[in-house]
Amino acid sequence: MGVGHGHAHGHGHGHGAGGVAGHAGGRHRWRLGAAFAMIGSFFAVELVYGLLSGSLALLSDAGHMAADVVTLAAALAATKIAIRPDTTGRRTYGSYRAEVFASGFAVLVMLGTAVYITVEALSRIGAHAEVSAGPMLVVGALGLAVNAAALVLLRAGAAESLNVRGAYLEVVADTAGSVGVIAAGILVAATGQVLFDTLVALAIAVFVIVRAVALGRQVLAVLGQHAPAGLDVDAVAGELAAVDGVRDVHDLHLWTLTSGMNVATAHLVTAEQADAHAVLDRARDLLRDRHAIAHATLQVEPESHEGCDEVGW
Repeated sequence: MGVGHGHAHGHGHGHGAGGVAGHAGGRHRWRLGAAFAMIGSFFAVELVYGLLSGSLALLSDAGHMAADVVTLAAALAATKIAIRPDTTGRRTYGSYRAEVFASGFAVLVMLGTAVYITVEALSRIGAHAEVSAGPMLVVGALGLAVNAAALVLLRAGAAESLNVRGAYLEVVADTAGSVGVIAAGILVAATGQVLFDTLVALAIAVFVIVRAVALGRQVLAVLGQHAPAGLDVDAVAGELAAVDGVRDVHDLHLWTLTSGMNVATAHLVTAEQADAHAVLDRARDLLRDRHAIAHATLQVEPESHEGCDEVGW
């Protein structure tokens, strides 16, 4: 190995209560809890009135609200698991990825809900159906109010946590569903045409699919250990190579462990007389201050050292 090996990192990476400060999902767990309580309470109301009114749009929105409840419950469980101390000694990065898996689960729930809505809507085309516009309007308006309140709660956390973002997008889609239910209720009441109810249900399904695909791409990027969005690997390598005392940089890897936790590893080749400790400190500060990478494992090796750059992968 080289003359210097640095495991430069911040204190927010602890595997327990101490890690919550640097953990985006953990900081916003209360938002998930409050949104879960509101949406879970309203779901039963919407389901009952959807069955009574015969509205597919209202039932589809109730189905999507059920997906919200499941997704929020999974998100809450994931944030709890993510900050749980590891007692096995085998999870060297803790359980932070639980949040990413919860976001992936949210994608599957959203897609499943959209497929169900689509199948039901297509099966109703041309069939006789009775739809009561009154309950659609009342329940749709109440659902819109509940979802709007949940959006206000989750919006701040959605900017920082992929897990919270998954829940936020679920509620965004459900909010659009509530607007659709209200629109369908108005159109059915004004024209007597049940087809509007079916068309709105299909529109909700398409909207949900688009949101699910966008979130799914983000989840796959994290699981695939792609470089974090907004980070140019070549630019970071160039900045590290420009650090005083560094002659070359190789084996640079950048990835996201979970939301708010970007990780880096790199080998820094230094001049023979360079101070390895000083090089390590400067490189660590650069990654932390310019790129918000608080956890970096940096190996410092002199120019005369051979072999470390021979790994083919």
